[in-house]
Amino acid sequence: MDSAISDPRPARADAPLHADARHGLKIVIVGGFGVGKTTMVRSVSEIRPLDTEATMTQSGYGVDDPSAVPGKTTTTVAFDFGRITIDDEHVLYLFGAPGQERFWFLWDRLFAGALGAIVLVDQRRIEDSWYAIDRLEHQGTPFIVATNNFGPGADQRAVRDALDLDPLVPLVDCDARDRESCKQVLITLVEYLTRPERTA
Repeated sequence: MDSAISDPRPARADAPLHADARHGLKIVIVGGFGVGKTTMVRSVSEIRPLDTEATMTQSGYGVDDPSAVPGKTTTTVAFDFGRITIDDEHVLYLFGAPGQERFWFLWDRLFAGALGAIVLVDQRRIEDSWYAIDRLEHQGTPFIVATNNFGPGADQRAVRDALDLDPLVPLVDCDARDRESCKQVLITLVEYLTRPERTA
């Protein structure tokens, strides 16, 4: 969305939680710089999302490397936040983590209390996802991996091998710009979290 003005979704203040809401479920979306985390939160949130996008300036050059994402002019400097109401009692809260290395210190705080996580991957820059997976495994936070569609479909076997994923960890394709595609990623995560073999 270009601006909050053009976004038809209500702001949080105009879309209060249902009076019976009792259970807040936290999901974190994490991954490298420019893989589409902010886009995913914007696509799937039922409310106008909160984001901390800041304009990239010359002072960031040499600190961040924007060469892999030409044309990118903004970056997340804290986190993105969105919401999905599941039913009267359950609400899903989405947190998109910043991707640049200088903001990684925020990740452990974002992972605290998370039900699970989505590692969003650009298959052209697999190595940008290694740190995210390491931190999630260190924290003991369950996760799935979603390859964002930046062109031809990803070679899922090559991605799985490059990330050295456990065979049980789901790996799915998605388009972070498409609400239905993002919903399927969330459904895959929830199904994974409830698998008996994962919790055995």
